Amino acid sequence: MIPDFLVTHSGGFHADELLSSVILTKLFPQARIVRSRAPEWISPGSDRIIYDVGGAYDAQAQIFDHHQRGAPLRDDGQPYSSFGLIWKHYGRDYLAASGVPEAHIDKVHASFDASFVLPIDLVDNGALSPSIAGPLAGLTLPTLLETLKPVFDETDPEAIDRCFHAALAVARSFVEARIAGSAAKLRAEGLVHQAIVDTGAGRVLELPMGMPFRPAILKAGADHLLFVVHPRDKDWCLTTIRRADEGFEVRADLPAAWAGLTNGDLEAACGIAGASFCHNGRFVAAAKSREAALAMADLAVTEALSIEQAQAAVTQV
Repeated sequence: MIPDFLVTHSGGFHADELLSSVILTKLFPQARIVRSRAPEWISPGSDRIIYDVGGAYDAQAQIFDHHQRGAPLRDDGQPYSSFGLIWKHYGRDYLAASGVPEAHIDKVHASFDASFVLPIDLVDNGALSPSIAGPLAGLTLPTLLETLKPVFDETDPEAIDRCFHAALAVARSFVEARIAGSAAKLRAEGLVHQAIVDTGAGRVLELPMGMPFRPAILKAGADHLLFVVHPRDKDWCLTTIRRADEGFEVRADLPAAWAGLTNGDLEAACGIAGASFCHNGRFVAAAKSREAALAMADLAVTEALSIEQAQAAVTQV
C-alpha cells in the first residue's frame, strides 16, 4: 500500500516525528504530510501512515505511537519513540532507496539504530537528558531542531508548519550524511583490508586515497601497523593511528624534531626533499610526492621502534 498521507501531530514539533518524516518522505515522496490531532486524521485508514500520535502501535494498521500505556519497548527494555518504530519497520527500505548495497543494509541499519536512533528515542521519552553533554547540551540534535520552532509571540498561524518543514530539511541533511558516512565506512573496510594483506609485516599502510581506516585495522588485528600514507589532493599525507575511538593517544607519534615545521625547515630536519608539513601535535604530516611521504614514514617507524626498545630496556632494569 502506498499512502496518500503521512499523519503526525500538530503544534510544537520534536526530533522524533521530524526524523520519522525524513524516512517516510524518502519512501513515499508523493504523500502529503498532515499535521493534525483531529480524530478523522489520527484514526487508522488504508490511505495513511500515522506516527507520534493516535495512542496505539499497530504496524499492520500503520500507526506508530509511543505515548500510550503499554507503549512498545526494545528487547532490552529501552523505550521507543516514533522514530525508533518507524526505523524498525521502514529503515531497511530507506537504506535500499538510498543506494546502500543489499549486503551492507543490516549492518548500517543496526549501526544507525544504536548510534543515532536510540539516543533520540531515549531523549524523547525522558530516559536521557541532553544535559549529559555538559556545555554542549544546547548543541545536541534534538535541542537544535527544537530551536527552529516559532518564537512564543509569533502570530502567524501558518508559522508552525513553515518551521516544521524548514526543520525537516535540516533533519534530512543530518540523516542522509550519517547514512552516507556509515555506508562509506563499509566500502572502505574492503579496501583497507586488501591494503593490509598487501602490506604484510610492514609497519606502514599505504592506501589509494583518504578513507576511514582504523575500524578495518582493528578488525584485522593488524597491531603491527604504526602509520598510514595516502594521496591527498595535490600532495601526500602521512598520519598516525589512534589507539582508541576517543582521545588522542596514538600507536606512535611522528618524530619530535619535525613538530610544527614546514617546507625547507622540515626538509632540513628530516633530510627528505619534498617534506612539506608536520603538525605541531605530531599526528599528521604531508609531502609533495609519494616517495617523500614513504621515506618520512620509514624514518618515523625507525624512531618509534627505537623509542619502544629504549622504554622496554628501562622497564626490564
